[in-house]
Amino acid sequence: MLISRREALTLIGGVAAVTISELGLTAQPSRFHILLIVDGLRPDYVTADVMPRLHALGQRGVLFEANHSVFPTVTRVNASSIATGSFPETHGLLGNTVYSERTAPTRGIDTSEFRELEAMEAAEGVLLTAPTLGTALQQAGKTLTIFSAGSTGAALLLGSPRGAATVVNPDYIRPVALRPTLVAALGEPPAEAIPNHRRNRWVTDAVLQFGLKDRQSDVTAVWFGDPDATAHATGIGSPATTQSLRHVDAEIGRIEDALRAQDRLARTNIIVTSDHGFSTHTGGMTLAALVAPFARTMADGTPDIVVTEGAINFRGPADPARVETVVAALQKQPAIGAIFTRAAAPGAAHGVVAGTLAFPVARWEHARSAAILVSANWSHEKNTTGWPGRTTQGGVAGHGTSSPYDIHNTLIAAGPDFRERTRSQVPVANADLAPTLLKLAGVDIPASMTGRSIDEALRTGPAPDAVPIRRRVERVQTADGSYRVAVHLAEVGTARYLDYTEVFRQPPPSTAQR
Repeated sequence: MLISRREALTLIGGVAAVTISELGLTAQPSRFHILLIVDGLRPDYVTADVMPRLHALGQRGVLFEANHSVFPTVTRVNASSIATGSFPETHGLLGNTVYSERTAPTRGIDTSEFRELEAMEAAEGVLLTAPTLGTALQQAGKTLTIFSAGSTGAALLLGSPRGAATVVNPDYIRPVALRPTLVAALGEPPAEAIPNHRRNRWVTDAVLQFGLKDRQSDVTAVWFGDPDATAHATGIGSPATTQSLRHVDAEIGRIEDALRAQDRLARTNIIVTSDHGFSTHTGGMTLAALVAPFARTMADGTPDIVVTEGAINFRGPADPARVETVVAALQKQPAIGAIFTRAAAPGAAHGVVAGTLAFPVARWEHARSAAILVSANWSHEKNTTGWPGRTTQGGVAGHGTSSPYDIHNTLIAAGPDFRERTRSQVPVANADLAPTLLKLAGVDIPASMTGRSIDEALRTGPAPDAVPIRRRVERVQTADGSYRVAVHLAEVGTARYLDYTEVFRQPPPSTAQR
């Protein structure tokens, strides 16, 4: 049976029933590109003691000291930005839990579950509203393979649209026909655990036995589920979280060692990032409870407001007066941080409600956007183990806010096309990864990718110190000045990055004078 070169390349090495040499494909690309995504990896986790392999990678390559998670700083938003090279304003996946009235009018959609995403895609006709890395590579006759120990939803989004990439996740394998081969070689995937190192190891084994065997995919992405899962449960700085970091570092080392043993390391660009940072939670922000008194009962007996994480969705058209009333009530709550609404005018930094920032400041202006977007408040306060960064969300620890501890995340790169022994303070973001990978692969970058190629990290690009960086602060406040917000922004060329927000509260003048 004869198959085309593209069909052969779609079958990742080792998973195919025959070898590449048997197919007569002897030529290999001069470069390979591997993207390693470590879920919830704060930059300050990467030390020579806890993560020696990743630390050494950063020492010999490029260490980015101003990388940004895309806001809201949650996993599936950033998986979508990595997949599309764009921000939520373009790709339309607006949270870990999102609202789709066509799919489920009374509740949020859990984007961690691939079946929920497939239902949303069926109801709305499209899932991501932007072309993806997988599509761009496929159209150029190149391949993308995803190995993920994270959620099925994140795996689906990274490999979108279906057929644009091979996806290997313990609970979501595409094409489905690959599963028997994987299970026969690796055994059944381990169940989720805290720490989750057995599941991460199973995925690394899949990379070693299939992703790097015989012929490597042009671009390979590997998603590790820790330290995120463990830190959510046990906290930042806990022994279990530290153990999970050591385990992930060892898996990164196994991949690097395999490349070296196969004489491919010198031809492979390795990029290591995370989807977001992490903060300790103090509690206090109960958004759904705060908003509930403002909801009205619909004919079916359910409320006409659905809260999905920080998004406040009105079923049907949002009454501007009621939106303003809800925002005014939230601005009085100390646990509430920055609040965003639709822009008051094109190009304005302030929203339609006094004291709110405009959605475009957060790159969140989309047809699917809710009426109001809320971030929890934050502080620099340290937790009991000495790690700074607290937010007012519930639970032990997590992310999602416009705090610098949630926004600023890890990015390290090393390989034949990257500079050596370089520390870059030029702002970059997860949305910049796809354009950079396409440039490295020699593929045209689609106009829809509003992220930029990180040229200053490449040997052929300008030195990081030569790249102009503009910083500015936009400020908004309520009429009485009792609630004020400052948003810190950084700009590189036409690219704009949200650094963090700050909220300041004081009694209104009439109260202070009494």
